[in-house]
Amino acid sequence: MAYNIKNSKELASLINYTNLNNIITESEMKEFLEKAKELNFHSVVVSPTYVDLAKEELKDTDIKVGSVIGFPLGFEDTASKVAEAKALLDKGVDEFEVVINLSYLKDEKYGLLEDEIKQIKEAVGDKILKVIIETKALEDYQKANAAKVAENGGADFVKTSTGFVTPNHIFENVNDINIIQKHAPNIKIEIFGGINEYKFANQILTAGSDLIGSDNGYEIVKRYKELRENTQVTPKPITL
Repeated sequence: MAYNIKNSKELASLINYTNLNNIITESEMKEFLEKAKELNFHSVVVSPTYVDLAKEELKDTDIKVGSVIGFPLGFEDTASKVAEAKALLDKGVDEFEVVINLSYLKDEKYGLLEDEIKQIKEAVGDKILKVIIETKALEDYQKANAAKVAENGGADFVKTSTGFVTPNHIFENVNDINIIQKHAPNIKIEIFGGINEYKFANQILTAGSDLIGSDNGYEIVKRYKELRENTQVTPKPITL
């Protein structure tokens, strides 16, 4: 069974349109935000550098602004990550994405991981907190434990990738979704990385992801719109 997307508006509402390019100029970021406004995505995800610009450009929309903590390696100490979270909160960020400490995970230091997530969640309060676990770098049991730790720490979402190392096949994504759903049934899931066309997006949603993160969100929704909503047919009258 395929995920039943009714129209391009609904599809855009399930996508976090992402631009974490570290050499992007302000004018290029403005172009990105204009595209986001055109299609009204669930959120944009931008670097801390461009949060103020995003808040200003999107102030008359209902698009949320997301940003990142400990990105992309996650090896900062907890106090640094908490400070980053508080700084982003002061800028008005709606959704926070923190990269898990993979060294702690590999060493099974689950108490340290859970405590870090709890401290960050406490800092951001009722805002959305996503924990990025980098599934491509993990064994299945590590994915399960990372998801459990995120749920126990009070995070709202597990996100599968920073985008730097991504599963390269739908079956890997489905496996990740199944593991997270089984071992952390109350946490939501966002799949990120490699989703560059509507068919793949639809497969990911069908498999159980709650949201999709994509650098190609604009292209996905535009293409869907062309295929599904811009088809013009003039029927001929029926003659019997």
